[in-house]
Amino acid sequence: MAQYLGGRTLERRIRVAMGAVEADLVLKQAAVPNLFTNEMIAADVAIADGYVAGIGEYAGREEIDCRGRYLCPAFIDGHVHIESTMALPGEFARAVIPHGTLTVIADPHEIANVCGLQGIRFFIDETERLPMTVYFMAPSCVPATPLEHNGAALAAADLAQLLDCPRVLGLGEVMDYIAVVQGQEEMMQKIGAFRPRPIDGHLSGAFGRPACAYAAAGIRTNHECSTPEEVLEYLRLGMYVQVRQGSSAKNLEMILTTARQQQVCLDRLFFCTDDKHLDDIGREGHIIHNARMALELGFSIYDVLRMASLNAARCYGLQETGAVAPGYRADLLILSDIHGLAIEKVLRGGEVVSSNGSEPDLPPPQPAECVRDTVHIAPVSLRDLELWLAGDRANVISVIPAQLVTRLERTRVCARDGRFVPDGEFSKVAVIERHHATGRIGLGIVRGFGIENAAIASTVAHDSHNLIVVGDNDRDMLAAIEAVKQSGGGAYLVSGGQIRGGLPLPVAGLMSDLPASGITSGLAGLAAMAHRCGVDERIEPLGMLSFLSLPVIPEGRITPDGLYDVLASRFIPVSV
Repeated sequence: MAQYLGGRTLERRIRVAMGAVEADLVLKQAAVPNLFTNEMIAADVAIADGYVAGIGEYAGREEIDCRGRYLCPAFIDGHVHIESTMALPGEFARAVIPHGTLTVIADPHEIANVCGLQGIRFFIDETERLPMTVYFMAPSCVPATPLEHNGAALAAADLAQLLDCPRVLGLGEVMDYIAVVQGQEEMMQKIGAFRPRPIDGHLSGAFGRPACAYAAAGIRTNHECSTPEEVLEYLRLGMYVQVRQGSSAKNLEMILTTARQQQVCLDRLFFCTDDKHLDDIGREGHIIHNARMALELGFSIYDVLRMASLNAARCYGLQETGAVAPGYRADLLILSDIHGLAIEKVLRGGEVVSSNGSEPDLPPPQPAECVRDTVHIAPVSLRDLELWLAGDRANVISVIPAQLVTRLERTRVCARDGRFVPDGEFSKVAVIERHHATGRIGLGIVRGFGIENAAIASTVAHDSHNLIVVGDNDRDMLAAIEAVKQSGGGAYLVSGGQIRGGLPLPVAGLMSDLPASGITSGLAGLAAMAHRCGVDERIEPLGMLSFLSLPVIPEGRITPDGLYDVLASRFIPVSV
């Protein structure tokens, strides 16, 4: 697609708009939902040099008959971690473009926590030639908190090196809430380096003065709303609430229901996926799934399309994206049914990149050596996995299906000869430092995961991405650890000492170099086996597993240093 800043290009676009010269492409007699006036307009849409030039009556060198068809802006994912699809950027594009997503705001803090600036630059390079636009937010929390054990650290001076990249829009989700409200110097330097650019948030459970302090720092978005009270609190503070529907966290219905009941303005709501696996994208779609859910909840097509496109564009200062109007980029969807959002064609810059679900043409991936060979684990024995208790009462992490938040509970568990014994209700979890082979291992107890006669291990463990494993017996847990180690990163389920399902993830221990179909097959098989081994059907096993180690989301988490009470900001013993 051409660069559209030259005077001659602009002059030609104006001449096309005036009808003085033919357009490159005219979409004839389309029905266009106008997102500025909430009306359906029947008109031709003229495209010149990748932009919409005019809406009315036009002729073009090429014309597409759109009678009985609808034309809307392509979708925007307002917050996504591409790494969470476990696919390289090209395979991510192959998966989401047919579903109408042509712009994403990506936070590469997953690969940054493993590989630092090299990982971010790898992503920037890999997305340069894709038939979609990938913008980035510079990761603010690498590591997520000072107590983390990750593979790299990015200070304000490191992030400043990204300021000149045109596709870096601002500062990524600020997870270290404590550093913000305490005004810690390093965090202040990071925020100061990027203001007044957009700054993403990551806040849960804060109200009143602490929430005001967080917003006063210039943080303008939040995708961590899990209660109606949080939705209203953060909207009242002038923040955008990102309406998330991912693989593990599914907050859309609650957020939109709250917005409707409270009759709040929808201009500061927009859709995102945050973390969504390829198999879920293949089955449900991408942002189109959020949009269809909103339509089913009774929201108008105009409100839904704004949340799927224009609102995110406005939040991130993308002045030429998010609507079908003169001067906007011709990233468009031709729909045969607007109420079902049935996509016939996806156009990027006025060029068709997908028809009736076809995959786009993509350049071959070129994984760099700097994002491989990242799994370095000290030897682990069965003795290392023994969890000793003083009695039969313990602090446990209780998972909540379809939520990232957990409960931290003190309850009675099974213990024998001083050692914790897993059962159908309580599982053992371990997090093993995997970047520098330090030998650090944190042990804990998880309630509600439900795995029986098996163990599942993964090097996807937000955000430091150490090795995490949960199971009901130490031998399968150890075998799963070894399977991950031998593959150079990955996710594996072991039962009876045998690998029953798995997916190697050699790129930073986060992503596969397989095609999307291979990744989808591996993930689907792994999830199906986990559910056969007792994992609650309402739980996406790898997604839930991966967030048990993130010590910024309430209430209980597990790190290589042990069990962490997020609300109290301190490590606590498992045994009580």
